[in-house]
Amino acid sequence: MRVIFMGSPAFAVPTLDALVEAGHDIAAVYCQPPRPANRGKKLQPTPVQTRAEELGLEVRTPARLRDEEEQQGFAALQADVAVVAAYGLILPQPILDAPRMGCVNVHASLLPRWRGAAPIHRAILAGDAVTGLTIMQMEAGLDTGPMLLTGEVPINGKNAAELTDELARLGAELMVRYLQEPERYVPVQQPEQGVTYAAKIDKAEARIDWHRSAAEIERQVRAFASAPGAWFEVAGERIKLLRAEEMDARLRGHDGEVLDDGLLIACGEGALQATLVQRAGRGPMSPDELLRGFPIPKGTVLA
Repeated sequence: MRVIFMGSPAFAVPTLDALVEAGHDIAAVYCQPPRPANRGKKLQPTPVQTRAEELGLEVRTPARLRDEEEQQGFAALQADVAVVAAYGLILPQPILDAPRMGCVNVHASLLPRWRGAAPIHRAILAGDAVTGLTIMQMEAGLDTGPMLLTGEVPINGKNAAELTDELARLGAELMVRYLQEPERYVPVQQPEQGVTYAAKIDKAEARIDWHRSAAEIERQVRAFASAPGAWFEVAGERIKLLRAEEMDARLRGHDGEVLDDGLLIACGEGALQATLVQRAGRGPMSPDELLRGFPIPKGTVLA
């Protein structure tokens, strides 16, 4: 099958690899343009662009798809289908209509729950027990198109990076399965009940509020473990909390109070044991390693 692939982050790379391995003809790969990154602000290609170039595929990185010239170039590829996985640009109707089978999306949730930009993070933050992957036919609305194929994944205490990797592998598997026999899968309209929206993550959400319960903060830590990192302040320094364990709800103290010499912290309800932390400019470390060079005595109240 002649395929246009559209994706940008690492989440999309397994799907691209699976399409190539399955023998599909990749007409072109569309990615977000390279952007400045790191301290030197050197232009950094997306993971999908890097992988596509390794595979010897044609890469296109338009800043937008609303220009008629871009749309004509897309249509000229005469693709059977466009496979979209976390591309990051809105697809106007001429793009959606150009491939013979339209555009098919790999979406990291069980639709209609968590339509939008950050479904994995929102599922963890909400305390969902199960999430999953939906292969859907794209239309003009935000993740509103008919569903073609789904697969469930239990969250089971996974952080966002772990869940992203698992869902990326599942998405690749389901997309290849769909393209093998597309006529087998009857599009199912999404139910009107159960719709939720996964808004883009704001960096301000990563600051820990110790008035919240230990369960909520533990989910916050897992959701933001890879980026931007849940954090608190002590002695004017920002400390990221990368991994933590919810402790006995009977533990008591002022909200944000350090309860022992190992970074056990009281919350609005229950307490949280830090197990992996990070100072600015340093690598991840255990609480013992942190406290040897940066004392946080028992009784300290964290901001």
